[in-house]
Amino acid sequence: MRFIEKLLDGVEIEWKALGDQFFFEITNKGRKPVKASLRLPGVTPYYGANNIQDYVEGYTHDGIFLLIAEDGSASIEKYSIQYVIGKFWANNHVHVLRGKSGLNTRYLYHYLCTVNFIPFLTGGGRAKLTKGRMIEVPIPIPCSGNTEKSLKIQSEIVRILDTFTTHTAELTARKKQYNYYRNQLLTFEDGAVEWKALEEVSDVYDSLHQTPQYSESGSLSMIRVTDIKDGYVNLEKTLRINKEIFSQFTKKYLPKKSDLVMSRVGSYGNVGIVPVDDSACMGQNTVVIHPIINSKYLFHILTSNVVQSFIERNVGGGNQKTLSLKSIKAIPIPLVSEKEQERIATVLDKFDTLTTSISDGLPREIKLRQQQYEYYRDLL
Repeated sequence: MRFIEKLLDGVEIEWKALGDQFFFEITNKGRKPVKASLRLPGVTPYYGANNIQDYVEGYTHDGIFLLIAEDGSASIEKYSIQYVIGKFWANNHVHVLRGKSGLNTRYLYHYLCTVNFIPFLTGGGRAKLTKGRMIEVPIPIPCSGNTEKSLKIQSEIVRILDTFTTHTAELTARKKQYNYYRNQLLTFEDGAVEWKALEEVSDVYDSLHQTPQYSESGSLSMIRVTDIKDGYVNLEKTLRINKEIFSQFTKKYLPKKSDLVMSRVGSYGNVGIVPVDDSACMGQNTVVIHPIINSKYLFHILTSNVVQSFIERNVGGGNQKTLSLKSIKAIPIPLVSEKEQERIATVLDKFDTLTTSISDGLPREIKLRQQQYEYYRDLL
């Protein structure tokens, strides 16, 4: 905290609107929307309101810029702000701007990420940030009358905040790397392995298709779709039921330790491992998979790109997407030797612990870094 107090000691802040042409440059005139069918393939990123939509030939801008969604932001609470370096193509769904000689564009980016844009939006269902409203957004400029000192303070603020965002990016990259290697390890050449339907390598049990009566005083758990998270069945937050309901829902099958539970409706295709024996029953819209082969190997296969792609192709329904029991039983499973199953499961378990462990994995670290970044950003 002392270094922040020292940095900002005696510093006067002057607020300038984004329309102030001394500090800000808006370059919307260069924007050019192009229909997907008319774009020439190339290496230049083509930006829309939230992200890169394509790679094209040519460019509309070159340099360091910010892109603020004009309309179509994925979230109006956390409004879409993109930081872009180099040649790019901007369509007409983003405002294009940057800081001028007295303002660090990266500093502007960090500050705009804290702004509540809702009061500046117009329109109904598709909220719009017009240029006229955007130029009213106030920006704090430290020591605006002393450009050299102002830029020095801005640069130091950027250095502090970029430390956190760099760490977060590195952690996210490590997670993507794990997913890449996992899918590589679980990709087999044609004819290299024998493929079996899921029902041939496991027993698959459907849940009862009825809503149970929950009981706050109940001593037993029911596994629902929402209890399947990060590859595990979280029994700590399950809803409680009494013995009578438990008996009714376990007539077909009582889940065992290392069984797999898959969601069928809504958030379909999610898979979790049951952590303990005989402690919970299946709730609506789930199936339990009792493996005949290595349970951990089967888990990794079911969460791989190959199986998840199969699920996407076979899901049905309208607004409420549903994965049928027939489709689940037909999921293709590559059958390798028991020794190879164990080897693959061991390798991927190590990666999985690194990236998805609730207490020690990357998601927790990424979340912590993001919280630190937001704390210091708001403080500065």
